[in-house]
Amino acid sequence: MTLSIEIIRYSIDTLTAEIVERYAKNNDISLTDALKLFMKTKTFDLLCDSESFLFLESAEYVYDMLEAEIEENMERWLEV
Repeated sequence: MTLSIEIIRYSIDTLTAEIVERYAKNNDISLTDALKLFMKTKTFDLLCDSESFLFLESAEYVYDMLEAEIEENMERWLEV
Protein backbone atom coordinates (compact mmCIF):
# COMPACT_ATOMS: atom_id res chain seq x y z
CA MET A 1 0.00 0.00 0.00
CA THR A 2 1.36 3.39 -0.96
CA LEU A 3 0.40 6.42 1.10
CA SER A 4 -0.26 9.60 -0.78
CA ILE A 5 1.41 12.83 0.25
CA GLU A 6 -2.04 14.17 1.17
CA ILE A 7 -2.65 11.31 3.62
CA ILE A 8 0.81 11.74 5.15
CA ARG A 9 0.33 15.51 5.50
CA TYR A 10 -3.11 15.00 7.06
CA SER A 11 -1.68 12.52 9.58
CA ILE A 12 1.14 14.89 10.52
CA ASP A 13 -1.25 17.84 10.87
CA THR A 14 -3.71 15.83 12.95
CA LEU A 15 -1.02 14.53 15.29
CA THR A 16 0.49 17.99 15.62
CA ALA A 17 -2.88 19.47 16.59
CA GLU A 18 -3.55 16.76 19.18
CA ILE A 19 -0.09 17.03 20.72
CA VAL A 20 -0.11 20.83 20.83
CA GLU A 21 -3.58 20.92 22.43
CA ARG A 22 -2.55 18.40 25.07
CA TYR A 23 0.75 20.12 25.81
CA ALA A 24 -0.92 23.52 26.11
CA LYS A 25 -3.56 22.15 28.47
CA ASN A 26 -1.11 20.18 30.62
CA ASN A 27 1.26 23.13 30.96
CA ASP A 28 -1.30 25.94 31.12
CA ILE A 29 0.12 27.78 28.12
CA SER A 30 -1.43 29.10 24.94
CA LEU A 31 -1.81 26.95 21.86
CA THR A 32 0.47 29.35 20.01
CA ASP A 33 3.23 28.96 22.59
CA ALA A 34 2.80 25.18 22.62
CA LEU A 35 3.01 25.07 18.83
CA LYS A 36 6.12 27.27 18.78
CA LEU A 37 7.79 25.00 21.33
CA PHE A 38 6.81 21.82 19.51
CA MET A 39 8.02 23.08 16.15
CA LYS A 40 11.54 23.61 17.59
CA THR A 41 11.94 19.99 18.72
CA LYS A 42 13.63 16.96 17.23
CA THR A 43 10.36 15.12 17.79
CA PHE A 44 8.57 17.50 15.43
CA ASP A 45 11.37 17.20 12.88
CA LEU A 46 11.07 13.43 12.98
CA LEU A 47 7.28 13.59 12.75
CA CYS A 48 7.56 15.70 9.60
CA ASP A 49 10.06 13.30 8.02
CA SER A 50 7.79 10.92 6.12
CA GLU A 51 10.59 8.37 5.90
CA SER A 52 10.55 7.96 9.70
CA PHE A 53 6.91 6.78 9.58
CA LEU A 54 6.36 8.47 12.96
CA PHE A 55 3.17 9.93 11.50
CA LEU A 56 1.71 6.40 11.72
CA GLU A 57 2.10 6.28 15.50
CA SER A 58 -0.48 7.37 18.05
CA ALA A 59 -0.62 10.87 19.49
CA GLU A 60 0.17 9.34 22.88
CA TYR A 61 3.37 7.80 21.55
CA VAL A 62 4.55 11.04 19.93
CA TYR A 63 3.57 13.03 23.02
CA ASP A 64 5.70 10.70 25.18
CA MET A 65 8.62 11.38 22.85
CA LEU A 66 8.04 15.13 23.18
CA GLU A 67 7.96 14.94 26.97
CA ALA A 68 11.18 12.92 27.06
CA GLU A 69 12.89 15.42 24.79
CA ILE A 70 11.73 18.42 26.83
CA GLU A 71 12.98 16.68 29.98
CA GLU A 72 16.28 16.22 28.11
CA ASN A 73 16.00 12.50 28.66
CA MET A 74 17.30 11.46 25.26
CA GLU A 75 17.81 7.87 26.38
CA ARG A 76 14.05 7.63 27.05
CA TRP A 77 13.36 9.60 23.85
CA LEU A 78 15.24 6.98 21.84
CA GLU A 79 13.43 4.14 23.61
CA VAL A 80 9.99 5.52 22.89
